Amino acid sequence: MPAIPIYIVAAFAEIGGCFAFWAWLRLGKSPLWLVPGMASLVLFAWALTRVDADFAGRAYAAYGGVYILASLVWMWGAEGSRPDRWDVIGAVVCIAGAVLILFGPRGR
Repeated sequence: MPAIPIYIVAAFAEIGGCFAFWAWLRLGKSPLWLVPGMASLVLFAWALTRVDADFAGRAYAAYGGVYILASLVWMWGAEGSRPDRWDVIGAVVCIAGAVLILFGPRGR
């Protein structure tokens, strides 16, 4: 499976898992939110191991850009706060960096 779909799954799994903790601790939701939250974080960790990269650090670094974009999509879709132009510009810069890290030419 190509890296981009894997990163998208990983990002939303991580955000969902972390949001479950946020909901419990910051929004006063039931501790039962932690059960699907922890399962989501396990899915996140598993998904990142599916990326075809020579080094874990490179896979994680490239994932960072996708995570930033997914976080803004989450903020807009799940929390109802539309990203501003600075959010969008920052996400574009981060995605460009992720593409360079993951797909940049290397002397193999």
